[in-house]
Amino acid sequence: MDRPVSPPGPASPARLPSWDVEALWSRLWEVLPGVSVEVVARCESTNSLLLDRVRESGGWPGQPATLPGVLEGAPLAAPPLGRRAVDTLPCLLVAEEQTHGRGRQGRTWRSVRGASLTFSLALPLAPADWGGLSLAAGVALADALDPPHGSVAARIGLKWPNDLWLLDGPGRGRKLGGILIETLAVGRLRMAVVGVGLNVAPQAVDEARDERACLHELDPTLSAPQVLHRIAVPLAQALRRHEAEGFGAFAADYARRDLLRGQAVTTSAAAVPQGVALGVGASGALRVRAPDGTVHEISGGEVSVRLQQPAAGA
Repeated sequence: MDRPVSPPGPASPARLPSWDVEALWSRLWEVLPGVSVEVVARCESTNSLLLDRVRESGGWPGQPATLPGVLEGAPLAAPPLGRRAVDTLPCLLVAEEQTHGRGRQGRTWRSVRGASLTFSLALPLAPADWGGLSLAAGVALADALDPPHGSVAARIGLKWPNDLWLLDGPGRGRKLGGILIETLAVGRLRMAVVGVGLNVAPQAVDEARDERACLHELDPTLSAPQVLHRIAVPLAQALRRHEAEGFGAFAADYARRDLLRGQAVTTSAAAVPQGVALGVGASGALRVRAPDGTVHEISGGEVSVRLQQPAAGA
């Protein structure tokens, strides 16, 4: 007797190439001993998921995440005794689809399976100065995706403090990806969760003003797993190098890709609502010359900086 045929369901998304987790894990282990690598089909946010795990490990379920080096609010009560060392081992978490990804200032970052790469790397860090950590991460990602070639102009620029742009010309381009770094305490250690979102292939956008770039404009053969294998180890190496040497080790490479340097900008900082960006300081703060000639330094935090749009007809 024939079995009844079920009605067809929704079409399944195209299968992604293998993530080859074992090979990636083996390479990452050399930089981050004890690291684990996980790939999930779908989650709300890789950063949020890893932060929740860190909170559980630290025994502070309500602990607020902070930007690197920023400790806010009243001191926390002592965590339970007997936490295990394994709770602070590094973890790389990849989501093929992210439904409620987060960027700076509460912005959303939704990823599309196959067209985006979204992952977070959690690891303990103890730098002498947290300044410029997102800039160092940006340099590592940009150099891995767009290796320097002598006098050839860079195709990927860095927009302070945490965005990667595909350059269309000096001071012009479209957003290619972003970095979100948040930290939490676990005992005497501080865990950093470094979230990365990159546009790999073209995808529809909801807002007309949102002009996105994608890595297929550089190499149409790239897949999300290939991009992850290209950038994960350099990112881990950069985080460890920043911990040991600070932002100074990345300053020259950042300057070479600095999208804002020499450009007119507007900022949300009350002291300098507009001016000309002069590059970054020794700790990664953005230097802006106000119209009266005064030079101000702007730290990351929740400050927004945008390129000034040319006047109509200019």
